[in-house]
Amino acid sequence: MTLAAFSLEGKTALVTGGATGIGAAVAIALAEAGANIAMTVHNRPGDEVIHAIDELNRHCLPLAYDLLELTPERAKTLFDEIEQELAPVDILVNNAGIIRRAPAADFAYKDWQAVMQVNLEAVWLLSQAAGNHMQTRGGKIITIASVLSFQGGMFVPAYTAAKHAITGLTKALANEWASKNINVNAIAPGYIRTANTRALQDDPERNQALLARIPAGRWGETSDLGGAAVFLASDAASYVHGTTLVVDGGWLAR
Repeated sequence: MTLAAFSLEGKTALVTGGATGIGAAVAIALAEAGANIAMTVHNRPGDEVIHAIDELNRHCLPLAYDLLELTPERAKTLFDEIEQELAPVDILVNNAGIIRRAPAADFAYKDWQAVMQVNLEAVWLLSQAAGNHMQTRGGKIITIASVLSFQGGMFVPAYTAAKHAITGLTKALANEWASKNINVNAIAPGYIRTANTRALQDDPERNQALLARIPAGRWGETSDLGGAAVFLASDAASYVHGTTLVVDGGWLAR
């Protein structure tokens, strides 16, 4: 009975930014648990992810999408499109995100706007659209937050502001929608090997300083997020609302 609660058999999940990094790992993990996958892709086609999901005998629907241009109307039609092509969306994973690095005094306004649009505005619009679709059916909404949802970081003011906002939005939506059988939660990864952290990985001094602080003694891998996503997307988390699950190798506990 307990293991069966983690099954996503027959479910349909939308993962934004599913072609690479954390999004790819989460999409594959959800498919391994039984879900069919729709995923937004931008710049990269996601062929490797599509192939991996096909190998699991699950459907994968890639959707070319630029979240910088997302509007309320387009967010709504995205869910309608997925329902027509696959099935109604049961699980939304707001994964797509970008980062811009510069000292706060020099941080360009256009970079601030871009980060906020993708990391916060798009999350809000897609969550609102998903919530409307799930009002009578229930569902799961998961957003990828960050350890910088709790800390300030350095040279990433827009990213930090957006990720702090995500934890508040998670709680606000959970308060309104828990009674509708809609679970809204977040996952806060620590320092994970992705393109977004490449600059830190390639800086010997910063890399060593980060490793020295992580109790697990290593960078996280994208696969470390899969289990957390499956849990929050499944019936095993049916009484989990408004939480941010930290997956950081012990970083915040230090």
